[in-house]
Formats: sequence, C-alpha cells, structure tokens
Amino acid sequence: MHDPFHPESKLFPPHNIIGTPGRTLYGKVGKWFQDHQDSERVYQFAKNRYSSFQNTNLDNYLRERHITNLWISGVCTDICVLHTAIGAYNLDYQLTIPKRGVATFTPHGDEWAFDHFKNSLGATIVE
Repeated sequence: MHDPFHPESKLFPPHNIIGTPGRTLYGKVGKWFQDHQDSERVYQFAKNRYSSFQNTNLDNYLRERHITNLWISGVCTDICVLHTAIGAYNLDYQLTIPKRGVATFTPHGDEWAFDHFKNSLGATIVE
C-alpha cells in the first residue's frame, strides 16, 4: 500500500506492501490459508481502501453465493475492520465480530469500535 498518491500515504507510514511480512497472513490463519487457498470456497483479493467493499467486487462475490451473514476479522479494529463493517451494514449484511479476531493500536480504539459495532451496526460481538 505504498503509493505516494494514495490518501493513506499522508496519514500512515508505508504498510501492507506486497512481498513483505506486513502483507503476509501468519499464525493459524496463515497455515489455514496455505492449506485451503486452492479451494473454490476461498477468495483472496487486494484492497486499496479501508473498507473491503470499496473498489472491489466483494459484494457481488458474496451475493452470487447467497451469503448474507459475515464474520469480520482483521486489523485495525477501529480503522479497516470498522469501515468494512460499516460497508457491510450499508449493504444489508448481518455482522458478527469476534473479539479475538481483531486488533488495533490502543485499548480505547477497540472499546470504541466494539461499542459502535454493537450499538450502531447491530453486530453480534463474540467474546
């Protein structure tokens, strides 16, 4: 995601750069993806905005498969996960956010985001 013309370049240092550890899935998620990446049920795509729905075909992909309930995980809870959840909510998806499936920089960011997920987006929060 290091593009000097991208709006995020003014807000954050270079991050999510293709071919670097910051772009790589790791731990149990990385192992699971490595084992299942060739499955027709696994879909990986690049995104260039906070929301996974912005400038991608994710909504079409999910609707073609009649998927209406989403479990959203990732980093950062109060930035990319939040914007993806808002995008999903605005497209009428039902949301579940696992607390152990997201992370951010500050406890305040997590607290605020979980409150917003639950009270503004109607998301189910899994402890």
